[in-house]
Amino acid sequence: MLNEFKTFIARGNVLDMAVGIIIGAAFTAIVTSLVDDLVNPLIGLIIGGIDFSGLSFGLGDAQFRYGSFINAVIKFLIIAWVVFLLVKGVNRMAGIGRKKAEEAPAAPAAPTEAELLQAILTELKSKPV
Repeated sequence: MLNEFKTFIARGNVLDMAVGIIIGAAFTAIVTSLVDDLVNPLIGLIIGGIDFSGLSFGLGDAQFRYGSFINAVIKFLIIAWVVFLLVKGVNRMAGIGRKKAEEAPAAPAAPTEAELLQAILTELKSKPV
């Protein structure tokens, strides 16, 4: 069972996934900073200085911070937009590669066996014996 686990871990897909998760975590930190430090203050300026992170209401002892939820939605939308652009770019690049392959001139068709035999027969008939 340990050898099977080693084989599974050593596969490229698992390593690629691990790298993707690590980069995704780092990207999340960047997006968090982007939203908290740039986007929210800009939106706050536009709509009158509202800071979403401080928005909340309470019911009894419970405090509902819906401003944090708004921040999370903004972060999600930014990440989704970047992923969309990334996938669109990769698909476009793959499409360019496919178009080049389709545009490449096709090699002329090789003569069939019957055509070769006919050419040999014609050549033999044209030579004097």
